[in-house]
Amino acid sequence: MIVNQISPGQSLYRQVRGGFVIQGGTLTAWCRQFGINPSNARAALTGAWDGQKGRELREKLIEAAKITVNPN
Repeated sequence: MIVNQISPGQSLYRQVRGGFVIQGGTLTAWCRQFGINPSNARAALTGAWDGQKGRELREKLIEAAKITVNPN
């Protein structure tokens, strides 16, 4: 997946949260399991944290949520 082509924002944040809920979990639970601050996850998904580490985290979250995101 080319994370640079995915626009971060509230829509992506909601899609990722929904992806975890469909799997029977939550974004927060996933973050705690992997030692990630949930605030950092939200910042990465909404674009507030858009550096290299933020993009890497965003890609991991999208993959873990098992959602399909169409590049904008």
